[in-house]
Amino acid sequence: MSTPDDMPDAEVVPRKRWRIPWIWIVPAIAVAVGVWLAVQSVLQQGPTVTITFKSGEGLEAGKTKIKFKDVDIGLVKSVALSKDYKRVIATAELSRDATNMLVEDTRFWVVRPRVAGGSVSGISTLLSGAYIGMDIGHAKRDQRDYTGLETPPVFASDVPGRQFVLKATDLGSVDIGTPVYFRRLQVGQVTSFELDKDGSGVTLHVFVNSPYDRYVNADSRFWQAGGIDVSLSTDGLKVNTQSLVSILIGGLAFETPAVSLSWAEAPADTVFNLFPTRTEALRVQERIVDTYVFAFEGSVRGLAVGAPVEFRGIPIGEVAAIYTRFDPVTKRISIPVEVRIYPERFTSRFASEPKGGRMATDRHALADLLVERGLRGQLRTGSLLTGQLYVAMDFFPGAKKASIDWERSPPEMPTTPSGLESLQDSMNRIITRIDKLPIEELTASARQTLNSTSQLMRNIDTQVVPQAASTLSAARAALDAAHSTLMPDSGLQQDTAEAVRELTRTAASFRSLADYLQQHPEALLRGKPEDKK
Repeated sequence: MSTPDDMPDAEVVPRKRWRIPWIWIVPAIAVAVGVWLAVQSVLQQGPTVTITFKSGEGLEAGKTKIKFKDVDIGLVKSVALSKDYKRVIATAELSRDATNMLVEDTRFWVVRPRVAGGSVSGISTLLSGAYIGMDIGHAKRDQRDYTGLETPPVFASDVPGRQFVLKATDLGSVDIGTPVYFRRLQVGQVTSFELDKDGSGVTLHVFVNSPYDRYVNADSRFWQAGGIDVSLSTDGLKVNTQSLVSILIGGLAFETPAVSLSWAEAPADTVFNLFPTRTEALRVQERIVDTYVFAFEGSVRGLAVGAPVEFRGIPIGEVAAIYTRFDPVTKRISIPVEVRIYPERFTSRFASEPKGGRMATDRHALADLLVERGLRGQLRTGSLLTGQLYVAMDFFPGAKKASIDWERSPPEMPTTPSGLESLQDSMNRIITRIDKLPIEELTASARQTLNSTSQLMRNIDTQVVPQAASTLSAARAALDAAHSTLMPDSGLQQDTAEAVRELTRTAASFRSLADYLQQHPEALLRGKPEDKK
């Protein structure tokens, strides 16, 4: 039996190294390159977004591109229906450079041929096919899910200018892209519109390009300038339009009244009222308005709401409403016409007056004074062409005394009939008097007078005419005798000529005698001396 010392010692043998065969080097390099490419692909891959549209018209997976300023920045990867089947969801992959563009207010829309607001867009897509347009927003927060616009935005977010809000009672002929004019120059367009939640009006958004947006201030007025504005008023026929384009597709316009103060530029999203016409838009906004009523007895045909109230040709107010009223005491129907009077127009301030001076500080006292002196309201014809009426205020010294009842609301001003009404009243009075005449008695008397006249004419024919004929014959004979006597060769004419010659010689003798006596007055006492021999 051997002992441990008899055991041989272990010999350490070094392990052989494992070597990769050369045949595996090429696949290894290929795998490395593939991994590197995959990593690079992941690193270079851009963000993926989903865009929801109402319709998938023009969208094709793998073909429809996304463009920004006509540069390709993405591609639609898939197009699918939403879970409720009401919308279309387009999934698109964008380039890495577009990552910073995807913020909350970034906009997407499908570019296809469109005609709106008098402009044509997307014509190039007839050949190349539809694509998705993109506009960068200004928000700070990132976003990946968007709702696409059904219509392209009118202006890009980087276009300088300002957007304003307009409130109108109806849309009129306005559409998205409708031009906005300033002094007949197109300076902007309508970007959107919507019906108010309560249904009482319409809200429009307009964009005014720079530098024209600086002309919009707090007192600017916007109005509907589409088509041809034809108005018939007491001033006659007026025709106004902005341009040929506005006649065809409509338009809006704005202006600042010349009487406005120097207002600062209006900030973005300032709200303005949209007026139907330029006349209403530029009408002076009165600070003080008094309401009165004129009660007319006659017809008010031709008088309309908005008709002017004038004092000797100066507009001092306008008609606000027209009603009818039955008086149970007098059993008569009158036409109350409610008017708005602007006292600042009626009581102007003159340079020659003292500082702060006016005709009267108390408007009620002034009205009472003027009515006491004969101030009355009267309907007058403003235009023979249109037949429209207006309310004229003037002094009528012969009018019946009247006063204003300030207890009524609104107070009632006295009126006087118009000239036509006065003429009609006179004609009615004449007709009434004629109706009261005893026509039958007058007819009988006239018939008797006619009978007497007929009898007189018969007597003239039987008695007077024969005698008148003999008288005329005698008169003719006398005229013939006188004519023969007055002939140049008649004896009377010759004797008359001789008598005239004798008178001429006698007159010459008297003239000679007068001349002699003037030279020798003593001849009246002594006589004419004899000629000396």
